[in-house]
Amino acid sequence: MVRGRGGVAAVNRATGLGRAAIRHGIDELESGEVQQGSGRTRIRRPGGGRKRATTKDPTLLSDLDSLVNPVTRGDPESPLRWVATSLRTLASELATKGHSVSHALVRRLLRSQGYSLQGNQKVLEGKQHPDRNAQFEYINALVAEIQAGGNPAISVDAKKKENLGDFKNGGREYAPKGEPEKVRTHDFIDKELGKAIPYGIYDIVRNEGWVSVGIDHDTAEFAVASVRRWWYAMGKECYPGATELLLTADCGGSNGNRTRLWKVELQRLADELRIPITVCHFPPGTSKWNKIEHRLFSFITMNWRARPLLSLEVVVELIAATTTRQGLRVRAEVDPSSYQKGIKVPDAEMHRLNLLPHHFHGEWNYTFFPSSQARIA
Repeated sequence: MVRGRGGVAAVNRATGLGRAAIRHGIDELESGEVQQGSGRTRIRRPGGGRKRATTKDPTLLSDLDSLVNPVTRGDPESPLRWVATSLRTLASELATKGHSVSHALVRRLLRSQGYSLQGNQKVLEGKQHPDRNAQFEYINALVAEIQAGGNPAISVDAKKKENLGDFKNGGREYAPKGEPEKVRTHDFIDKELGKAIPYGIYDIVRNEGWVSVGIDHDTAEFAVASVRRWWYAMGKECYPGATELLLTADCGGSNGNRTRLWKVELQRLADELRIPITVCHFPPGTSKWNKIEHRLFSFITMNWRARPLLSLEVVVELIAATTTRQGLRVRAEVDPSSYQKGIKVPDAEMHRLNLLPHHFHGEWNYTFFPSSQARIA
């Protein structure tokens, strides 16, 4: 070496290369056997270094694949079929098959095979009714007809019940760093504060909402009482010359098409308002298509995210403050009434209903006429 004594140390300080690597390079230079690769001098000879785990262990990848996806990979009896397949769990199970791997190596192998952490995706809707699409078209046609006549068409439904008090509410909200809202560690109902039961009415034509916040039970009587409150608070003023009213609702819950009390209470409302009331139910399993869900309830949920619903007053204020860029306006009011659960409606009372089922799926589409009026087929 030209520099003589101290040359290796000098090169070490200048380049950061290890002394062994430098001496190895000196030996190659002196022997004239310099290995070339990628336009620069190689220190390691081709084929040198540690062998890949999959090279030393040819069955490693196939065994890992069968553990991650046992059913499609022909191993339905895999012990990991019913447990959480974490990296360490996979590494442990591979060890029982004779493979020596760490959880870090398992992660690299999974990535190399196109695996990644995945959540569930809601896309399967189950069995569909053969007239599902036809019912949607029927509802759309009726809504258009009602709108053309200057009459109200509303979407109704009950929102999720909410416990009142300093409970955790989903979502995140901006706050000073390190100062999150402190809430209870459990969600057991506070018997003194009770719960809030929002039942909503969404005016499809005017993009306006009404929410009755109940404190007792979500019953058919409560549902129709909410429609009544909307009519006298908003509907009557907006539609002074209304000659009929159209409701779209889900097939289940307090406003379900098989709920007798729902129909009895709607008949009473039709008698009270002296106008026909038509109801159209969405087919089973299609409640997410109800307009109130994505035009009213979703925005209410976003508006009160991360805010504990401390009282009925807080619930009402947060609902009433909900707006959108499309001009949504919402009014809310507490309904302090009590509603009895489990009311039985006898057959005789059902026979007195002035109800006309429509020709198309009369179990989903029907009209109540005031008792003093004849039914119009």
